[in-house]
Amino acid sequence: MPNYNLNTSIAYLKGVGPTRSGLLKSDLGIEIFRDLLHFFPNRYVDKSKYFKINELHTNNAEVQIIGRLKGIKTVKQKRSERLVANFSDDTGSMELVWFRRVQYFKEFLKINEPYVIFGQVKQFNGLFSMPHPDIELFSAHKKSAFSSVMKPIYPSSEKLSNRGINNRLICQIQQNLFTVVGAEFKETLSESILLQHQLISKKAALLNIHFPENHELLSKAIFRLKFEELFFIQLRLLKNKALQQEKSKGFVFTKIGEKFNHFYHESLSFELTNAQKKVLKEIRNDLVQGFQMNRLLQGDVGSGKTVVALLALLMAMDNGFQGCLMAPTEILATQHFNAINEMLKNNEVKVALLTGSTRVKKRREIHTGLEDGTIDILIGTHALIEDKVKFLNLGIAIIDEQHRFGVAQRAKLWNKNSLPPHILVMTATPIPRTLAMSLYGDLSISVIDELPKDRKPIKTFHKSDASRLSLFKFFKEEISKGRQVYIVYPLIQESENMDYKDLMDGYESIARDFPIPQYQVSIVHGKMKPVDKEYEMNRFVKGETNIMVATTVIEVGINVPNASVMVIESAERFGLSQLHQLRGRVGRGANQSYCILMTKQQLSVNAKTRMQTMVNSSDGFEISEVDLRLRGPGNLMGTQQSGVLNLKIANIVKDTELLSTARKIAIEVIKEDPTLNLPKNKNIRHAIELINQQQKDWLGIS
Repeated sequence: MPNYNLNTSIAYLKGVGPTRSGLLKSDLGIEIFRDLLHFFPNRYVDKSKYFKINELHTNNAEVQIIGRLKGIKTVKQKRSERLVANFSDDTGSMELVWFRRVQYFKEFLKINEPYVIFGQVKQFNGLFSMPHPDIELFSAHKKSAFSSVMKPIYPSSEKLSNRGINNRLICQIQQNLFTVVGAEFKETLSESILLQHQLISKKAALLNIHFPENHELLSKAIFRLKFEELFFIQLRLLKNKALQQEKSKGFVFTKIGEKFNHFYHESLSFELTNAQKKVLKEIRNDLVQGFQMNRLLQGDVGSGKTVVALLALLMAMDNGFQGCLMAPTEILATQHFNAINEMLKNNEVKVALLTGSTRVKKRREIHTGLEDGTIDILIGTHALIEDKVKFLNLGIAIIDEQHRFGVAQRAKLWNKNSLPPHILVMTATPIPRTLAMSLYGDLSISVIDELPKDRKPIKTFHKSDASRLSLFKFFKEEISKGRQVYIVYPLIQESENMDYKDLMDGYESIARDFPIPQYQVSIVHGKMKPVDKEYEMNRFVKGETNIMVATTVIEVGINVPNASVMVIESAERFGLSQLHQLRGRVGRGANQSYCILMTKQQLSVNAKTRMQTMVNSSDGFEISEVDLRLRGPGNLMGTQQSGVLNLKIANIVKDTELLSTARKIAIEVIKEDPTLNLPKNKNIRHAIELINQQQKDWLGIS
């Protein structure tokens, strides 16, 4: 027998070959034996019962029947032909029909031989029929080494079915896989975990996920494989964190000194919320430990993350270090610069701004100031990570809207000092607890879950096109009070296939109803030249225009306290998280603000749920939990790019309790044996090594 292993190409597996392997790779991502092994069924059909033909009803979903073929004929059609077979048992007869692979079945099928058929029954003119049944000789059916009353049904595609790769074939090649590599199914968990949590073995779990002997063993197999998947995600994250803390020695900030105290007691014009104070204590505790801080700060729109970030920067300065804050866009970096400069106006702190449009002369001055230590805080965009940007003593780096930066970009900040600076990453996108646990389990997580006391809740309404005239009247009332209005569209140009308002049509409509010179309207979208986009945004920021018609380029970054109305056109096109982010562009001043969700009249159940959630709640974390349930983790925050959540069987929405259990056990394992060198953890260590070989690891900044 050839020397097969789990890394062998599936082209070498009996029943596959080069053509089918190419199709399986392109459509299902199955390239090697290991991929096929972890290609799990998405449902099962109970095949313990055999029906008689006289027991059939039109509402039979899928049935299994034993009988014989009494006749086969080919029926010509306009451009093709179909194969029709008469199938009988001792109670009656029915038709079996094939529209594809007709020649193959003409040669394969044998008259008067006993067969077992399985499929969905249809009825036409009083006669039952079964299109494209699974069919095998009764003798082969009884002899199968993997006979099971639970028939696995695998995910597939129409393209594969048309090329003969149906569920029956996938079951067959799974059987072939188990026959040639079944001995390679090594245990991945320790004996103590298996016993403590009553888990079946890895081999038994794999066998019973594909070929379950009964319902009970199927349930145990699913539980075991879900637990293992979640356990190793958590274990890798925690192991990375432990390794980072061991290897990444950090600067120790022992002092809370003059700069922090002067700002906190003399310049801060408001009292911090309890949530902000709690987060500051968590940051302070990290900075005295002697290892690099690597903390994620979550805070809803307007919760006060910027002032917390500034206080962390001042802690660094009191200990003789510089700090930097990196933002994804020039306009957001500029707003941070202006806000921090305004807060520090009575403090002796030198702050500089570095972006792609900073002029050469000013850039040189900044480079010099950073190297001689006269600049305390540098705020900017990707320009911060250029090789020419060198600090005298960078102690802390803060990254805003961190998911907008690539991992390699963020990692460049590590090389800006002899020891890596402390890292604080911030996001205004609320992350559900289970998702944060799975994506950022190697970071310490802080949450600001409280808004300032003087912040007025934004009033949110759901309207349809019938309300547009009254809406325009409302705009004019708000503008007459000196307020400004956002109108956001999902598309730039009209789509023939989508019944959604597009931005250009909307802009023309607004321009007609709000004519110059009485009103000024800005337009901003992603296809504009950056210089034109910045010009229009700045006009709105300065109050020179009354209405901003835009796409979602304004989702993150623009801060106009005077803007009181956010209108989201075709709101059903947006996810909840994005709707919440867009709503957060208003409500930043002292005035009452409004968010109006415009949709078509007829909405799907999912869209109605999203609109109702937005109207009823302003809690970003509550909204994110609903969003996670509706859309799944792969579509939130671009988490499909992380590689961490490429889940095969577990579901972090439905398996929250199991995820918490898996994390708790992973914490216990790492606490007792950080390097996994104890003999009892041998299986776990080997499994981690294999996973690491398959997935490139970025330690540290997640």
